[in-house]
Amino acid sequence: MRQIDARDSPRFAQISTFGRLPHLQDLAGVKAAYVGVPFDDGTTYRTGARFGPSAIRQGSRLLRAYNPFVDTYPFESLNSCDYGDINAIPGYIEDTMHIVEKEMKQIASSSIPFTGGGDHSIALPILRAMHQIHGKVNLVHLDSHYDFWDSYWGKKYTHGTWLRRAREENLLNEVIQIGIRGSLYSKDDIEDAKKLGIAYYTTNITRKETAKILTHVKSLKGKTYISLDIDVTDPAFAPGTGTPEVGGVSSLEVMEIVRGLDLDLAGMEVVEVSPPYDVSELTSMLAANLIYEGMSVLAKKIG
Repeated sequence: MRQIDARDSPRFAQISTFGRLPHLQDLAGVKAAYVGVPFDDGTTYRTGARFGPSAIRQGSRLLRAYNPFVDTYPFESLNSCDYGDINAIPGYIEDTMHIVEKEMKQIASSSIPFTGGGDHSIALPILRAMHQIHGKVNLVHLDSHYDFWDSYWGKKYTHGTWLRRAREENLLNEVIQIGIRGSLYSKDDIEDAKKLGIAYYTTNITRKETAKILTHVKSLKGKTYISLDIDVTDPAFAPGTGTPEVGGVSSLEVMEIVRGLDLDLAGMEVVEVSPPYDVSELTSMLAANLIYEGMSVLAKKIG
């Protein structure tokens, strides 16, 4: 698909779609599609991520056809489009999960979805859809938080519990977390990572160790899903998020990590973009660029 060229139509003009791509729900011939899931009732602190998918579209207006750092034309190579949004039901998390699972299965059966959230609870129904298509998948999870707590206020479905539910439902093979930091509820959280079979890396890393992490990631065999919470990035670079944690990676560092994820990709999501807390669209622009980098890596891999 051809994106609207800013040399023909100014970036501030025309309907906002991801990368200024065509809006299509007929995915025949489409190898990668941007999909929005505007839902944030799984948040436990600051809301607003329901506006994330639209903000990411707005933040993608500066994306151009050629990515010189990966040496590819991702949109052209993947025949990419903007699918639009999956309709959520505000206030009804389990009903919304059912809708997301059903529609994402349909989308992912013909194209590779690049999803803009929404809070991180949307990962669970997406992984359920992936499991129906591919069987168990690997998970590369970039986040400042573990997201495998058992419950909040006695509730099992939130943006901080989805990974435990995915493990309990046997949806996943290997899980690698990158960027973990911040205070914890208990030292038991560290032990839970071991019990759940999750390998994690904190932000206390050097560039040499980053290379080691990427080597670990590249050793994964089989289909792999990338789940990226924008709060893996330091709030100095991505302030527009629901649960910010200081001491994160820079925007450049997280982009370099995504560029290094040479995987058999089942899909990718960037979640927890909360425009009400954004400053000068910093967060939505970063999220858009991370999806673009993910598409670029995919385009380079499949030729």
